[in-house]
Amino acid sequence: MPFRRLSFASQLAVFWALVAVMCALLIGLVWFMAQANGGRQLELARAQSLAGCEAVASRYDASVDGAAETPPNIELMHAILDVVLAQMQGVEGGFWQPSENARGTFAAYAFPTYRGSGIKRDVPEAETPLILRTLRQVTSTHAATTEFVVSDEDAVIVAACEVPHRPALLAWTLTRTHPPLGPYGRTLITGLAVLLAVIVAIAIALGIVLRRWRANLSRIEESLAQNAGTLDPIDSTGEPDLDKIVAAFNAHVARTAALQHEAAGLNARLAHAERFAMLGQLAAQIAHEIRNPVGAMRLKAENALAGDAERRTRALSAILEQIGRVESQLSGLLALTQPIRIDAQEIVLDTWLARRIDANRDAAQRAGVTLDLGAAPQCTARFDAQQLARALDNLLLNAIRHTPHGGHVTLSATRSAAGLTIEVADDGPGVPPSERERIFEPFVTGHATGSGLGLAVVREIATAHGGRAYCAASGDANEPGARFVIEIP
Repeated sequence: MPFRRLSFASQLAVFWALVAVMCALLIGLVWFMAQANGGRQLELARAQSLAGCEAVASRYDASVDGAAETPPNIELMHAILDVVLAQMQGVEGGFWQPSENARGTFAAYAFPTYRGSGIKRDVPEAETPLILRTLRQVTSTHAATTEFVVSDEDAVIVAACEVPHRPALLAWTLTRTHPPLGPYGRTLITGLAVLLAVIVAIAIALGIVLRRWRANLSRIEESLAQNAGTLDPIDSTGEPDLDKIVAAFNAHVARTAALQHEAAGLNARLAHAERFAMLGQLAAQIAHEIRNPVGAMRLKAENALAGDAERRTRALSAILEQIGRVESQLSGLLALTQPIRIDAQEIVLDTWLARRIDANRDAAQRAGVTLDLGAAPQCTARFDAQQLARALDNLLLNAIRHTPHGGHVTLSATRSAAGLTIEVADDGPGVPPSERERIFEPFVTGHATGSGLGLAVVREIATAHGGRAYCAASGDANEPGARFVIEIP
């Protein structure tokens, strides 16, 4: 099965769908990466902070004598914080004891990896509420825990745990983690969203432009379809690219009109030349056709002058017969030279066909031929009854003349949406295929007594009605006969 390409509108819809799917996939991919990386970084920071808290608490517990140490050793606390947290980049912490006031007591604090000058020793005020909330939760549950707060720029994670063997002393650590896309992640995401919005806007604008372009192209197609027969110029569309096609077509129309005008002049000159050639041929044919009867009449007249009364009577009869032949030739010639004017009217078809049978029945009886009416639809048709009767009578007389004694001639007609078809069929010798077109030329006859103008008149009348006349092949190749057809639209 051959590949069928999509229409322009379908291709445009597929293009829009692909743009939308790609934008949605890109947005989903960025969101998934941000969420996945953000959650992973947060878990790593929580684990690091909790590990640092437990390391500080266990180191302090191992560094002091539990039985001898009653007050906290602040210097030892700072030393342990400096040593342990120095190995953890970005982690700060300290020791805390609950007291009667709401804030409790921050016994020690250190931030060894602080990027400022020296080791930072003051507890961050902004994160103090989160630190106290985490410490109090450990005081109530006696289990190490972590709390975190996520902001637009970073996430703050606090871990707290009890110092072994000293429930009233807690260690805590604090660390920060940045967004997965760096400190400018939100700006990057915003820029990406704006870029996607611009892509969608460009796609929509492109779709509008292409739809307008397609509408103008459809208008050109409609104009071409409507002007197929007349080739009228097409109005411009306003689209530069399409107007190039319109200008080229209008130039073609102008050239075609000029060529048609030139061709009309050449046809007129050719028809004039053909008319003179036909007149010369007709003059030669007329001279040939009339010279024979005139020569016969002259011979008969000379014999009559030299003979008796009976011989003169026979000569005069022969002369009258030849005069009739000349008159027949001249009548047929006048019928060809005079213009045929059609006065079409609504005619009842079956009645009109029956009249043509009756008008030619005597000639058929004299020739010993059976003349029948075949198919005759009971309807009306529009044509010139007088002119078409002349053509049909010529066909019937021609069929009777060429049908042997005892033969049959049938007249029939059919009516369809395309027009009227009249057919005269006989069972005579038929017409050879090579002669079926030539017999409609003037002075071409297959019968000794024929004028050779009857079929030419038939074709002229059919052409005047806008139709045609022709000799068709017999219905059965094994049976002789001829079929002459007149078709009128």
